[in-house]
Amino acid sequence: MTQQQSTQHFIDLAPVARVEGVVHLPGSKSMSNRMLLLAALAAGTTEIVDLLASDDTAVMLKALRQLGVQWQPERNGSQKIHVVHGVNGAFPQQQADLYMGNAGTAIRPLTAVLAVLGGDYTLHGVARMHERPIKDLVDALNAIGASIACTGNPGFPPLHIGPAKMTAQHLSVAGNVSSQFLTALLMAAPLMAKERAVTINVIGELISKPYIDITLNLMRRFGVDVGRDGWQSFTLEPGQSYRSPGTIQVEGDASSASYFLAAGAIAGGPVRVVGVGKNSIQGDVRFVEALECMGARITMGDNWIEASSNGVLKAIDMDFNHIPDAAMTIAICALYAEGSSILRNIGSWRVKETDRIAAMACELRKLGAEVEEGLDYLRVTPPKIMQDAAIDTYDDHRMAMCFSLAALDGAALRGSRIRINDPACVGKTFPEYFTAFAGIARAS
Repeated sequence: MTQQQSTQHFIDLAPVARVEGVVHLPGSKSMSNRMLLLAALAAGTTEIVDLLASDDTAVMLKALRQLGVQWQPERNGSQKIHVVHGVNGAFPQQQADLYMGNAGTAIRPLTAVLAVLGGDYTLHGVARMHERPIKDLVDALNAIGASIACTGNPGFPPLHIGPAKMTAQHLSVAGNVSSQFLTALLMAAPLMAKERAVTINVIGELISKPYIDITLNLMRRFGVDVGRDGWQSFTLEPGQSYRSPGTIQVEGDASSASYFLAAGAIAGGPVRVVGVGKNSIQGDVRFVEALECMGARITMGDNWIEASSNGVLKAIDMDFNHIPDAAMTIAICALYAEGSSILRNIGSWRVKETDRIAAMACELRKLGAEVEEGLDYLRVTPPKIMQDAAIDTYDDHRMAMCFSLAALDGAALRGSRIRINDPACVGKTFPEYFTAFAGIARAS
């Protein structure tokens, strides 16, 4: 394998005969940005250990500082610690122009919190962020007295948030576009439930349910309990407020783990990821269930997961509504499977960092795969011979990381020479990804 620096326009990956090794994962993006906002809103000072260092967390950290939240990075030996001084539910700065990049985990919850608190705020981001829908969240908040205006295309950022006059204690939000809308309302709910309970009703099927579990788990760790009626209704009793837990640890990122575990399943292994394990609160650890269905060997400990090959992978037909991000990695595993694999219920891919269904279909075809693209599904039939290809990444970190796996030699299909265009896009969640990938590559 040869590598260019991530500041260059591409990285060339030569075929990799097999993989083996240990990867220490960066912190979870989903946990990191949730923890930052909860720590900022809490009473007291919170030490966040092993916060992810990435574009998305940098966006949240900068926004919090603009809102008057004081924080500073520290080190305790090998541990990275971010000390966040909470503002007890009221940001000191009532006016700010906030750049959100392409960070959905930042713009959605911040929109809800700022809308409830009121002020004079503008939120905007990269061009793709202005194509990612936020109408359902805006409508839910405006219906109870928020003042949010979409200043560009209706239903999309940029946003302007003005003074709020919250009245109703019942909110309704669609669940079938992004679970981040519900996460945003849940995180803002304690700011609304001062004297009366707040109930949030979900309209339609809720997608990505494990991400809601992360939100509820972290809210509990900051002192707030949410009652629920299945996945359709969530109620916050009055009088609760966020309180610092003192010190809180960020788990390793389970979505990032998927690439290395898939590598072990495809090209020998064993590959062990450290930082996430069988007791993780992240739903993406269920990615290993799909790998096992494809025939991989999986073992798990409290803080690690290990994958290795058990021969040629088997095609699968599965619903991936619960783990849409990690499901992208399965689309690459399907290249190495016997038969056609179908990934179902992945419509949320359409409104991610790019239209991931269209992007995956296009790039998989470059490798020689036969791909059927549906509104909310993808069927992948592997090529007889993997083609060399230059992979476009669409400014989407997961496209870059997924397609690195096409350089691997599997049990029945040899890897190809892969050029990854714009490799720096991995900085969104895993700046050192290609270094870590090179670390498990073996020549024979």
